[in-house]
Order: sequence, then structure tokens, then C-alpha cells
Amino acid sequence: MNTAVVKDDEYEVAIARHGTRVGMRSEAFLNYSLSGEPDSAIVTDYFLWVIRNETRTIFVDTGFSAAAAQRRGRTVISSPADIYRSLGVEPGAGWPLIVTHAHWDHIGNLDLFPTSPIWMARSEVEFWETSISRAPQIAHFTEASELAELSHLRQSRRLRLFEGSTEIAPGVRVLEVGGHTPGQSMVTVATSVGTVLLTSDVAHFREELRDELPFVALTDLPDSIAGYRRVKELLASGAVDIVVTGHDQAELELGERVNSNLTIIGRRNL
Repeated sequence: MNTAVVKDDEYEVAIARHGTRVGMRSEAFLNYSLSGEPDSAIVTDYFLWVIRNETRTIFVDTGFSAAAAQRRGRTVISSPADIYRSLGVEPGAGWPLIVTHAHWDHIGNLDLFPTSPIWMARSEVEFWETSISRAPQIAHFTEASELAELSHLRQSRRLRLFEGSTEIAPGVRVLEVGGHTPGQSMVTVATSVGTVLLTSDVAHFREELRDELPFVALTDLPDSIAGYRRVKELLASGAVDIVVTGHDQAELELGERVNSNLTIIGRRNL
């Protein structure tokens, strides 16, 4: 008889790559010439994340839509719907969804989640309802139809707005940071191998975090730099053990590789 105790507050974290792009560092980093380094190519990978254990599933961001990817010249590796299917998780089952921010490559498939409560920072949702958010330098990183869907979700009371931080479930917290967008958030997850921090776009790349190289898209430069330092402080203090940045191809090396586009940290053999 198996008497093993299942820990309700411990999870595995699936990191799934669904798209990619090769560009230049001068396209990725703000005022890159100040780094003193020559320009060179950089790979931007596009991820979504799934947190789960024997009791529950929690989704983090939903990737980009195929139509937006085609317009913006991104390579689609796999659709989010196919990724969820391969993991054996059902987005239509009503499990919570955390949306870290409202850029096009993070909220492109909200229609896959018709009944899920959707957690977002209040400051994020309210910003995209302002006229400032429609300035071309800011609006470029969004899709109008996706922002309209956010507005609809708020009106239908499916959005769960938080301020500062909140616990989504035992062992899973979402933290408001700002910088990249006004309510840019990141997520901490308890796993068998330590606490994982999903930075999302608080830090797109490892070198961005290491060298505090602000990303080209941001709404608050000081908050962006403060976000890097907050991540480093969490790591240095032992509050988190593993940092997963938002777009770095190296993140697929952090866990147990399932295939070339999927890795799992703290795998539980679900």
C-alpha cells in the first residue's frame, strides 16, 4: 500500500517554447551603444509556463497568436493549444491563469480560457485603459483586439485584480514589479528543487539581468532597473533558488528536458 504524502503546496514548472526570432542586440536593448560592446545577433525565444501538481494546475501567460506572429515576423514553433494538449492540461477546465502583463506575446490566446479566473496587477489593467497607452511607442507592443478582450473580461468580472502581491494557491505567489509595463509581474513557485522565480519580462535575458541592460520596451526606466535588483536580492537572500527569465533560450536547460522545446523543473511524473 502506497502511503506517500502528496505535498499540496509543491509543484512542477513546465517551460514551453512556442516561438523564436533572431535579431540584433541593438534592437533588444535600450541605448545599446552605452554598453560599449559591438552589436551582434541575439535569439529571442517566446515561452509560456504551466505550474501543476496532483491537486491543481495554474497557467502563466498564453503566448502570442499566430496572426500577430505572422505580422511581426516571428517564427511559430508550436501553438499554445498544442502545447497544452501535449502536457495533458485543459485550458478550458477553469484553472487559474496569471497574466504577467498585456503585451502581445503574453496574452495572445485568452480565448482558450473561457472560464478561468485571470489574475493581473490592477495597475497593469488600468494603464491600458488610459490614453497614454495608445501612444505609438507604447501601443506597438500590444494588439488592440487583445486589449479589447481584457476590457471585456474586466466588465464580465473574470479579472482578479491585485496590488503588490497575492497568493494564487499554496506555494504560488504573484508579485507586482513594474518597469517593463506599469504592472509587470513575476511569479514564485515552490518545487521539490527549491523556489522557482518566473521573472516573465522583468528580465527578458540572463545578460539583461546580469548587466542591468534595460530592454528596449519599457514604461519606467528606474523601475526596470529596480526590478533587476529585486530579482538579484531575492536570489542572494535565498528567498528564491532558480531564476527563469522571460525570453532567454538558455532557460530550457534549467530542468528535465522533455523535448527540444519543453523542459520541466521539479518534475513530478504526473
